[in-house]
Amino acid sequence: MPGSVPSPPAAIDATAPSAVAVSGPAHRLRVTLLMVGSCLPILGAVLIAPVLPKMQDHFASVQGAKALVPLALTVPALALALLAPFAGVIVDRLGRKRLLVVATVLYAVFGTAPLWLDSLGAIIAGRALVGVAEAAIMTCCTTLIGDYYSGRQRVKYLALQTMCASASATVFFVLGGAAGSAGWRVPFWIYAVSLVLAPLMATALPDPAARADGDETPAEAEARRSFPWRQMAGVCALTFFGAMVFYTVPVEMSYLLDDLGVENTGVIGLATAIASAATVGGAVTFARLKRSPDPMLPVVLAVCAIGFGVMFLAGNAPLLVIGAVVNCVGTGMLLPALLTSAMSRLSFEDRGRGTGLWTAAFFGGEFVCPLVLLAGESAVGSLAGAVGMLGLAAALVAAGLWAARRRVGAAVDPRPLPEQLA
Repeated sequence: MPGSVPSPPAAIDATAPSAVAVSGPAHRLRVTLLMVGSCLPILGAVLIAPVLPKMQDHFASVQGAKALVPLALTVPALALALLAPFAGVIVDRLGRKRLLVVATVLYAVFGTAPLWLDSLGAIIAGRALVGVAEAAIMTCCTTLIGDYYSGRQRVKYLALQTMCASASATVFFVLGGAAGSAGWRVPFWIYAVSLVLAPLMATALPDPAARADGDETPAEAEARRSFPWRQMAGVCALTFFGAMVFYTVPVEMSYLLDDLGVENTGVIGLATAIASAATVGGAVTFARLKRSPDPMLPVVLAVCAIGFGVMFLAGNAPLLVIGAVVNCVGTGMLLPALLTSAMSRLSFEDRGRGTGLWTAAFFGGEFVCPLVLLAGESAVGSLAGAVGMLGLAAALVAAGLWAARRRVGAAVDPRPLPEQLA
């Protein structure tokens, strides 16, 4: 668990100035490119969702199409989860910027492949390669945020990354639906936008570099001797669970509303949009709180658990939406808290590998989320009951984290981040 680490490497760079300027046009362009790049995996996850029925009709004669067509939507997330750790190793060895530019170009190549492919199997294989590119892009963008910024600035931009990802999901879903009205292949043209991003990234993003050995403190040199496997294992395990908590409302909200008799797609869309806005609000709240992330995790998970509890007890749609909003405020804070916690444990030389592990844990949790809830629904007899079980699990994890922090006491500093965060 994060609270069990007696001497986290947060001390390495918590007081260090950011490695790049944090104002001016170049700064704004750099942040914009990193945020847009971070949204590309979200684009891959939701863009073609509205056209799946049309794809189903097109490939109706293909054996097993009913199962294979939805796989075209989910296989990039699976590939991302499986390959992100390897992407992290390559990031540390090849370089963040170089890999990001190459992966962004390949994203366009693989993403637009269904425009000229006629085989469903080939399309799915191409979608898996999109996941490979996404793994590199997400790992590089997150690692570069950790490289460029420290302390309060890092917290701010990791939270902004969450906000952009949450907001872009709604935008891409609408964009995919509008483009899909002209044919199921048309939304795949949107993947070509990364061809515009690649040259901008190549010219506008500086090459990050570790500080010279002579500038390192003894604590930094000691921290760089070995990869912090034990520390990252706790963060990644918590992130895997946190991803299931994070994705429950976006994935299951429409089914929960349907169980309550709400069949109007406009109402369902509005309810989901309100919950999505709450996620953005939670991320904004986290960015404004001048606290270290680890002490906040028990409270944030408790908020998520309360939201799940309200959703479980809800007998009508308004109360269900209230519970979803409470939960999403918590998840909006949870994701940047977990990511900031992971970043604080990584030195420059290990940041790519560590970010890759964290990304794999998060997208792995995303992939298994509906499967876990399906199993829970079979066990207790209703989806609302499965959500309630996940809420109970979140409450137990929150209690465990709180108890662990109480046990270590003085071994973990619960104070706000250093004065530069004020």
